Amino acid sequence: MSARESILIRGVNWLGDAVMATPALLRLREAKPKARFTLLTPVKLAGLWAHHPALDDVMCIEPDEGVFAVARRLRQRRFTAALVLPNSFRTALEVWLAKIPHRIGYEANLRGWLLTRPVAPRREAVPMRKRPLWEIRYLLGRPDVKPTVHPASAHHLHHYLHLAATLGASAEPLAPSIAVNDAELLTARMKFGLPSDVRPILGINPGAEYGPAKRWPLERFIAAALEIRRHTNCRWVLLGGRNDVDFAGELMMSLGVDCVNLAGRTSLRELSAVLKLCRVVLTNDTGPMHLAAAVGTRVVVPFGSTSPELTGPGLPGDARHQLLRAGAPCSPCFRRECPVDFRCMTGIRVESVVEAVLRGTK
Repeated sequence: MSARESILIRGVNWLGDAVMATPALLRLREAKPKARFTLLTPVKLAGLWAHHPALDDVMCIEPDEGVFAVARRLRQRRFTAALVLPNSFRTALEVWLAKIPHRIGYEANLRGWLLTRPVAPRREAVPMRKRPLWEIRYLLGRPDVKPTVHPASAHHLHHYLHLAATLGASAEPLAPSIAVNDAELLTARMKFGLPSDVRPILGINPGAEYGPAKRWPLERFIAAALEIRRHTNCRWVLLGGRNDVDFAGELMMSLGVDCVNLAGRTSLRELSAVLKLCRVVLTNDTGPMHLAAAVGTRVVVPFGSTSPELTGPGLPGDARHQLLRAGAPCSPCFRRECPVDFRCMTGIRVESVVEAVLRGTK
């Protein structure tokens, strides 16, 4: 295909997945420096891609925009190729209806006929299968069983790199990266009252949109935050989306002074800047966890129902990030709610989290 291609990248729908896709975008730019890359993204993620070096343009999808409306807009742009990152039927249908000549994506969900180059799943890929209750109970009855651990090659960022390789890009992994400029940092400091003094700014993100199974207990966040502040004299910044306002409010009441509550108050660009201002972020396994690592901030993460080997922050194996597990034999279960005793999270001690955050501040 020509070096002057106009390539559409159909982006993913969730913040964490979008961050994990950034290495693939950078590899595509590296492989095709003269191509024009346009990203099609849900409007809620548009801010993530501001001044991203891999992209020339961004198109947004509104929440209520139908597949035919999207396809009409794409057809007007006359793209020469489309790389479809999500596995959904709809995303493949969009580029098929748009009559883009070359359509590349994973062969999944009965959509292979919509693609000109359906790609078989990687051999190393691990499906995030929800464990049935009978299996969880069976594993809990076997104290000799260890939690499932996957190789680094199973990490989800390879899912996108493998697709990019079909267009000639290197599949060698890079750390996910989101750029934040100095002007954005200064604006965040001024708008949210985050002074640049000797006291460290630490972030805390107690929510998780997927469900309660991914949330370390709130009372433990509170206990850890109080102990960490006693050791560091830090200034805590409470983070999260609109659905996390109640969690952050409880934290705010417990922490009191020297605490800034930004839950539900930041745009995606502002959140990126605030995360970069933090020395360490204590967070559940969420989109902001991935974003914090991508802007260069260390994260401490209690993992329970999900797998750090599959969706951990940053480049797999990056020792800057502290990923904590309790060793529950049923972990990971990939369920939204724990059907038993939540030992995968309650087994992670406050003391372990405090030690991990203190290591990150040094």
